[in-house]
Amino acid sequence: MAVVVERVRVVGWGDSTTAGTPGFFSPVEAPPEGKGNEKSQYAYWMMKAHPDWVVLNRGVNGERTDQILARFPRDVAAERPAATIVLAGVNDIYQGRPNEQTKKNLGEMYRLVAGLGSALVACSVLPYNSMTQAQAKARRELNEWIRMESARTGTAYCDTAEAVAKEGDPEKLAGSPDGIHPDVGGYRRMGDELSMAVVKALSARRRG
Repeated sequence: MAVVVERVRVVGWGDSTTAGTPGFFSPVEAPPEGKGNEKSQYAYWMMKAHPDWVVLNRGVNGERTDQILARFPRDVAAERPAATIVLAGVNDIYQGRPNEQTKKNLGEMYRLVAGLGSALVACSVLPYNSMTQAQAKARRELNEWIRMESARTGTAYCDTAEAVAKEGDPEKLAGSPDGIHPDVGGYRRMGDELSMAVVKALSARRRG
């Protein structure tokens, strides 16, 4: 009798830095399977490292936290994932939205994921090369809140920003085809860091 191995279901929920922009269009953007260079998304690298995982790319380029939040029923709840990665907020900053509103939206996203019984991984917001000083300050403040909120709630945290930042200049990307999004190498490093964070989150959930 063949042994059926149950695959671990993970949802990546977010904006362009989840979708894989500019090299890849997510399955939400280009149904049913996405389109482009599949290596230009962290989900690809996570599944390469963990063949027993199914990492669902639920990223949409250009979306703010309120727009991402509105997709929860379809893109997260309906999938019943063992773990959910939340990476969002850069478009709020780009559009000049107040951090307090972004924090409120992120907090609601975290609450909804926890309510599903899904292991949450909260991620820091990535830099982009054209940030103004005000945008860079807003990003630093938002990332500190994400880090502190994760520590307060015992949530797994992944510093995805550090994974793609230029050495010695955390406000810039180490590599980028457009100055706004990571290159394939950046998405690969994100995948490596996120894989470790998901393992940590799943282990904590099992212990709990």
